Amino acid sequence: MAPGTAIPELATRGSRLSAASIDGVIGLLVALPACIALTSALVSAYLLLEPLVWTPAMTRGIAASLLLLLAWSAVTTVLVARNGQTVGKKLLHIKVVRSDGSPAGLGRIFWLRNVVNMVPSMLPFVGIAYTLLDLLLIYGVRQQCLHDLIADTIVVRD
Repeated sequence: MAPGTAIPELATRGSRLSAASIDGVIGLLVALPACIALTSALVSAYLLLEPLVWTPAMTRGIAASLLLLLAWSAVTTVLVARNGQTVGKKLLHIKVVRSDGSPAGLGRIFWLRNVVNMVPSMLPFVGIAYTLLDLLLIYGVRQQCLHDLIADTIVVRD
């Protein structure tokens, strides 16, 4: 941003939560075909007391989920690269930018906001505390979660 240019208005906590919820629902829908196929096969094997046999339905369910994952990943990558938005953020007219208001690149968003943030959250015991701290920091004045602080980003109205 040019010197003296105002930083855009911060996104509300509610809009950030809503965008994350939309993205989460999309993720569940992407996984749903595989989950249905595998769960139905496992339940059937359990109820019939037979060994689990790989079926064409399981293959179709996993293939459908993989195709949906590829499509969702492609759309999300384009949206994030163009304007710092996921599908949920785009629908709610919010986006991720650097703390100074300049665009946040795809690499910064992917690596620093997502991958670096994901690693400690996967650790036993530490992960729970880290995730809680990450979420609670949004109640600070600048409304930055821990992953925002790590990546030097803020979420603003678009």
